[in-house]
Amino acid sequence: QCQKLWKLCLQGSLYITLIREDVLQVHKVTEDLFSSWKGYGKRVADIKESKEHVIANSGQFHCQRRQFLRMAVKELESVLTDEPGLLGPKALYVFMALSFIRDEVTWLVRHTENVTKTKTPEDYADSSIAELLFLLEEIRALVRRHIKVIQQYHLQYLARFDALVLSDVIQNLSVCPEEESIIMSSFVSTLSSLNLKQVESGEKFEFSGLRLDWFRLQAYTSVAKAPLHLHENADLAKVMNLIVFHSRMLDSVENILVETSDLSTFCFHLRTFEKMFAMTLEEPTMLRYAIAFPLICAHFVHCTHEMCPEEYPHLKNHGLHHCNSFLEELAKQTSNCVLEICAEQRNLSEQLLPKHCATTISKAKNKKTVKQKQTPRKGEPERDKPGAESHRKNRCIVTNMDKLHLNLTELALTMNHVHSFSVFEHTIFPSEYLSSHLEARLNRAIVWLAGYNATTQEIARPSELLAGVKAYISFIQTLAQFVGVDVSRVIRNALLQQTQPLDSCGEQTITTLYTNWYLESLLRQASSGTIILSPAMQAFISLPREGEQNFSAEEFSDISEMRALAELLGPYGMKFLSENLMWHVTSQIVELKKLVVENMDVLVQIRSNFSKTDLMASLLPQLTGADNVLKRMTIIGVILTFRAMAQEGLREVFSSHCPFLMGPIECLKEFVTPDTDIKVTLSVFELASAAGVGCDIDPALVAAIANLKADTSSPEEEYKVACLLLIFLAVSLPLLATDPSSFYSIETDGYNNNIHCLTKAIIQVSAALFTLYNKNIETHLKEFLVVASVSLLQLGQETDKLKTRNRESISLLMRLVVEESSFLTLDMLESCFPYVLLRNAYREVSRAFHLNRVAASI
Repeated sequence: QCQKLWKLCLQGSLYITLIREDVLQVHKVTEDLFSSWKGYGKRVADIKESKEHVIANSGQFHCQRRQFLRMAVKELESVLTDEPGLLGPKALYVFMALSFIRDEVTWLVRHTENVTKTKTPEDYADSSIAELLFLLEEIRALVRRHIKVIQQYHLQYLARFDALVLSDVIQNLSVCPEEESIIMSSFVSTLSSLNLKQVESGEKFEFSGLRLDWFRLQAYTSVAKAPLHLHENADLAKVMNLIVFHSRMLDSVENILVETSDLSTFCFHLRTFEKMFAMTLEEPTMLRYAIAFPLICAHFVHCTHEMCPEEYPHLKNHGLHHCNSFLEELAKQTSNCVLEICAEQRNLSEQLLPKHCATTISKAKNKKTVKQKQTPRKGEPERDKPGAESHRKNRCIVTNMDKLHLNLTELALTMNHVHSFSVFEHTIFPSEYLSSHLEARLNRAIVWLAGYNATTQEIARPSELLAGVKAYISFIQTLAQFVGVDVSRVIRNALLQQTQPLDSCGEQTITTLYTNWYLESLLRQASSGTIILSPAMQAFISLPREGEQNFSAEEFSDISEMRALAELLGPYGMKFLSENLMWHVTSQIVELKKLVVENMDVLVQIRSNFSKTDLMASLLPQLTGADNVLKRMTIIGVILTFRAMAQEGLREVFSSHCPFLMGPIECLKEFVTPDTDIKVTLSVFELASAAGVGCDIDPALVAAIANLKADTSSPEEEYKVACLLLIFLAVSLPLLATDPSSFYSIETDGYNNNIHCLTKAIIQVSAALFTLYNKNIETHLKEFLVVASVSLLQLGQETDKLKTRNRESISLLMRLVVEESSFLTLDMLESCFPYVLLRNAYREVSRAFHLNRVAASI
C-alpha cells in the first residue's frame, strides 16, 4: 500500500516546493538516491516510468482538473450566494474547494516556471486561471461576510450535539482514570455552556485551551502502560477530532482560510504572476475576473513568517507595487475602451453637423429637377445617411461598437466588483484608479478633438469641438450604470482643467490652444488687413486673397462660434484669453506713448491752437509717426472688438446656464452712476465683465494699464501724455482718407482696413486711462470730438484729390465714435460737426458703392 502511494506521488508532479521559489526535482533526486543503493534497480525503473507518465499525462490531467474546479466551484459559489445559510453545514466542503484551487494554482505556478521542454506547452499556460482565482476570492469573501452564520451553526452543533455525544462516549468508557476523566468532563462542561447570545453580542471565542487539553489527553493515552488507549476507543477520538474542527469554526475561521487558500507563493513567482495577468487581459471572456490579481496581492502578507524582519519592507513594496500596477493597467484598459466608444459616438454625432447637409440637400434637389438618376462620379463614395449604422439585417453580425461595449461591460464588472480592499494596511479603491485615468484621458481627448496643428496653424471650429465634447460627455455620463465612478466629478474636473492654461499633467489645454490661435492666426491677419471685421455679419470675414490664409475667418468668429468658444473655455478660460489680449493691447499702448513723447512739443502747440487753421496747417507736417499711431490704435481696436464679441458669447452662455445670477449682476451694474466711487464702480464692472456683461469702463484694461512698469515720469506727465494721445489721433484721422482701403462698405458696414475698429479703441483706451488718472472721461472725449471735427473739416479745403479720396468715408467715423460711447451724444457731435455732412457722406458712399457694383458686374 505504501508503494502504491509512493508511485502516485511520483506520478503527480515533477517538482515540489522547498521554500519560496526554490523547488526540488523529485524524480532526479529520487533516482540518484536509489541508483546509489544495490538491489533497488526495480525502484529506479519505477521512477523513470513515473516520470514519463508525468510528462505525458500530468499537464493534461491538471488542466482538466482546473476546468472541473471552475465549473464545480462556480456552482458552489452561486448556491452559497443565494443561500448563505448553507455555509454552516457545508463549511467543510467550502474549505475543501479552496484547498483544491490553491493546490492546482500552486502546481501550475511551479511547473510553468520550471518545465522548459514539452510537446504540449499549452498545458502549462492557463488563460482562464483568472476565473479560478476570482472564485477563490469570492468564496473567501463569502466566508468572511457570513462568519456569524458559520459561528451560529457550529456553536449550536457543539452545545446541542457534540457535548451530548461526548458525554455518552465518556460514560460508556470501560476504563477512565481520574485525570483523564477530569479533562473530558471539562470538555463537556465547556461545550454545554455555549449559547447563541455570545455570537449575537460579538463575543470573541477562544478554544485553544480545549484543543491543548485534547493534545494532552492524546499524550496521556499514548504511554505504553496507560490504562486508557485511544485505539481501543475510536469513537472518543472521532468525536474529539470533530469537536476540534467545530471549535475552529468559532475562533479560527481566518486561520483556516489562510491554511486552505493562501496564495502568497505568487510573491516569489512575480514573473509568472505578471504573465498570467497579461494573458487574462488578452482573453475577452476573462476580463471580468481580472480584479482577482490585485486581490491576490493581499495574500503576500501571509508569507512574512518565511522572511526575516529586514525583508518585510521589500515584501510590502512588492505587494503594493503589483497591486497598483494591476489596477493601473485595468483602469487604463477601461478608459481606453471608454474613449474608443466616445470616439465612435463623436463620429456619429459629427454626421449630424450642418456642414454635412449640403450634399444631401443638393442630391434631393437634383432628383426633383433631373428625371434620370445621376450616376455618382468616379472616386466619389456614396455617403451613408446618419442612422444607417443602426440598420442590421442579421443580429449575428457583430460590429466594432458591439465588441467595444462587450469589453467595456466585462471591464466594468471587474472594476466595480469591490468598493475597496486592504493590502498591507493600505486601503485600495479601484474606482479611484479608473477616475484618474478617465480624467487624464478625457483631457487628452478634448485637446485631440481640437485638432490643432502647429505647423499649418489649423484648428477645429469651436462649435465642432463643442459638439464632439458633448458626444464624449453624453456617453461618459452613462458610465454610472456600469461602474461605481463619480462620473460627474470626472467630467467636472476635466472640463475645469481645460479652462486653465495647463492641465494637471502640465500639458496645454484648449484654452491655451485657442487663445494662441486667435491671437496668432485670426487677429494677426486682421491687423494686416487680410481679415476684416464686418459689423453687418457680426463676425470677422476673410477677404478673397490668394495664399493669405487657409481658413475662413467667419467660420471661427461669428456669434455661434463665440458662444461655443465661451461654453468650452468657461469664465476662467475667457479670463485667460482676455489677459492675453490685454497684454497685446498694453504693448501697443507703450509704443503709442513713446510716439506721443517724441512729438510732445508739437502736440502741445496743436492742442493750444487747434482752432487756428493756418497755424494747424503749419504744425501738422512736423508730426512724425502719425500713420504708426493710427495703425497701432487700429490693432488695439481689432483686439478689443474681438474681446467684446467673445464677452457677448460668454454673456449668452452665462445667461443660459445661470439666469438667476445674471439678473442680479445686470441689476447691480445699472445702479452704478458717474457719481459712484471709482473703486466701487470698478469692482461692480469687474463682476459684470466676468459674466460677459459689457461695461462703459473696461476693468481688465484699467488693470492691464495700471500694471505697466512705471518709468520716472510723474502722474501729471502720464496724464498729459494720455491727453496728447487723443489729440494725436484726432489730427491724424485725415491721413486715413489717402488709403484706398478706407472706403466704407455698405455690404459689410465697415472698412477693408478695419479703421472702424478705431472707434472702440479710442473710447475704451480713453475711458481706462482717465479712470486710472481719476479725470473726467466725458470732458476729454468732447475735446477729441472737437479737434477731430476741425481736422476733418480742414480736409474739405484740401485741393489734392489723392488726399481727399475717401473723405466721406472717414467722416462717418465721427458718428461711429459717438455710437460707441455712452459718454457722448449726437447733440455733442452736432455742435462741432454738422449732421448735414454726415448725411451727405452717407449718400455719396452709397452712390459710389452701387456704381462700383454695377461696374464689377459689367
